[in-house]
Amino acid sequence: MTTFRTASETDVSLILDWAAAEGWNPGLDDAAAFYASDPSGFFVAFEGDEPVAAISVVNHTDDFAFLGLYIARPSHRGKGIGYSLWQHAIQHAGTRTIGLDGVPDQQANYAASGFRADGGTTRFSGRVSPARDDTLRRAEASDIPTLIDLEAEASGVEKARYLSTWFSNTDYRMTFVADDGFCTVRRCRAGAKIGPLVATSPTTALRLIHHAGKVIAPEVMIDVPAQSGELTTICHELGLAPGFETARMYRGTPPLAKGSLFAVTSLELG
Repeated sequence: MTTFRTASETDVSLILDWAAAEGWNPGLDDAAAFYASDPSGFFVAFEGDEPVAAISVVNHTDDFAFLGLYIARPSHRGKGIGYSLWQHAIQHAGTRTIGLDGVPDQQANYAASGFRADGGTTRFSGRVSPARDDTLRRAEASDIPTLIDLEAEASGVEKARYLSTWFSNTDYRMTFVADDGFCTVRRCRAGAKIGPLVATSPTTALRLIHHAGKVIAPEVMIDVPAQSGELTTICHELGLAPGFETARMYRGTPPLAKGSLFAVTSLELG
């Protein structure tokens, strides 16, 4: 018998292990920040006592939610369990606009559920020249409200609960601040991911990327929205290779993003 449950933080850690097995390369310290974004927004399907599928529908604001971590265990695919869990979980969003980052082989299914493409994201990856920049500093608690506002202006959505934890430094995740920009970098199962990155100039973006490569790891991944043309150019100039692509899709009115030098925080929670 299949049952659906709201996930615990321990369950979220298990879901991220599943994501790692799928090659999604989550961060080593993602679970707490993800869960803090909306403790009621993660769901697991069980067959008896066995967890077999998962999904997140995180309510960031009264108007916007984000769907991700949609995974069925290989042994339980093709049985309708994942889609039934989807139907159960998506009710959590209510009347909110819902965003997601859809991989190519699932985009038709998302379109059938009312989602429409509005741009896309490309993951750039490779080795950057590590260079410590002593003009940059680690974010402090007093910086967090401003960083949340800057990310919201760039992405079009405020994610206060999520980013309040995300911008708090840990052993595996750090946020660095410049006079005209900032970035978070986190160590992952392989290498490191930079996101979000917000900057007002290419020079600042480069300084942040090189510094992140020095402090965390020189092998980096950056998820760049299609509208962030300046950051796309920087990634090419750095020799980072474009690879994994998703379509940003929405059910409802898309938010208005303004970031030309902007990398997304995560493909799982937006």
